[in-house]
Amino acid sequence: MSASTTTVGHDEVAALKTVALRGGLGEPVKVSCSTLGERLDASSQTASRRLQRLEAAGLLERDVVGDGQWVTVTNAGERRLRGEYADYRRLFEGEAGLSLSGSVTSGMGEGRHYIQLSGYHEQFVERLGYEPFPGTLNVSLSEAAVRARAGLDSVEGVPIDGWEDEERTFGPATCYATEVSADGESFTPAHVIVPERTHHDEDQIELIAPAKLREELGLDDGDEVRVRVTDAERADEPASPTETTEFGGSA
Repeated sequence: MSASTTTVGHDEVAALKTVALRGGLGEPVKVSCSTLGERLDASSQTASRRLQRLEAAGLLERDVVGDGQWVTVTNAGERRLRGEYADYRRLFEGEAGLSLSGSVTSGMGEGRHYIQLSGYHEQFVERLGYEPFPGTLNVSLSEAAVRARAGLDSVEGVPIDGWEDEERTFGPATCYATEVSADGESFTPAHVIVPERTHHDEDQIELIAPAKLREELGLDDGDEVRVRVTDAERADEPASPTETTEFGGSA
């Protein structure tokens, strides 16, 4: 079963967290299904199935031995846990969004091409509320920002639908509202654009804006930037109500 077809629910995430708390986040940790089952208030068989699902989803690696198994949380598993952590921070600390830092780098020039394609361009104008500059700002994330990037899953983004023409199919993407800062200067509006299919690794992000960010902020390759990501609302939809008394009612 491939990772893309494996369903990972709250029970599996609880097992993943338990493995991480036992030391499996940084190195292999020995786990028995009976002990794991006790911690999860489940049977050994259920604990074993949860580990198998996590392995199939690419969230952990297992090396089964005679008296148990050595288990390690993968990078994808760590990202999943960091996403959960970001959700709880928003819940209990009221902190929305996240900050990412990195350095400006040159891309391959594909951003200009894709942004100007009518199927994407029309959605950018309609849903983001501006006509983007024909090009993207590429940022190579710091090591800490690569780990923090998992928090994007807890931030509201603007969906950009996939589409097709007579020759090929173009995949969907999500745009996250950002403020870009460098040397005391900031620019907004801007968005981190995350295609569903991308050639970029997790250590890079692309930014779009209504102006050329390199010129607006005086950026060259290697310059440090900070990207503050917050919840985004579609420009073509009314703003969400800020106050409600109960479901179905308004203040």
